[in-house]
Amino acid sequence: MPDAMPKPSATGRGTTDKRAAILDAALELFVELGFHGTAVPLLAKRAGVGAGTIYRYFENKEALVNVLYGEWKEKLATHLLSGFSPGGEPKAQFMGLWRRMSDFAAQYPTAYAFIEIHHHAAYLDAAAHEVEQRYLQMAVMYIQNAQAEGKYRDGPPEVLWSLVEGAFIGLARFSRGGRLELTPEVIEFSGNAAWELVRRR
Repeated sequence: MPDAMPKPSATGRGTTDKRAAILDAALELFVELGFHGTAVPLLAKRAGVGAGTIYRYFENKEALVNVLYGEWKEKLATHLLSGFSPGGEPKAQFMGLWRRMSDFAAQYPTAYAFIEIHHHAAYLDAAAHEVEQRYLQMAVMYIQNAQAEGKYRDGPPEVLWSLVEGAFIGLARFSRGGRLELTPEVIEFSGNAAWELVRRR
């Protein structure tokens, strides 16, 4: 299923459609060519708008990439939190998060690749970094609570989360490159292996 950028509200249908077309085209090109390799005229052509139209919605290319990053990172966080049960059994909680990460990457493969490509990029602004910090704090708080309850192994929560997220990023890259199909069996196997990285023994 192709990525579908969430469309912010606007006063007119044409305004919303053009803005969404620019965001969709930017998402594709930033993944295909990188931020610096994406020229505004090429972006305008892919979006089906004039180059000047882009500047009606975004001050510059940096503003555009920051809007994309912030919106998709927020959407990822919301997706991971959906259906999360704070008082659940630890492994069931973990596997639920792992499956939701898999669902997101399958539903929005280009967006997930974009988030990782632009992770901590130098051109992200304070607002985008704030979104990133909230995402990390959410993960750290989850692990700290599980550690306090004796469910997760001791150690810096940031390290444990990086082990889990890094393992999934590798799977997603293999999948996007056509080297691995994220079947339900692969998701379950990899989730169980990742669980072994964090569980208290």
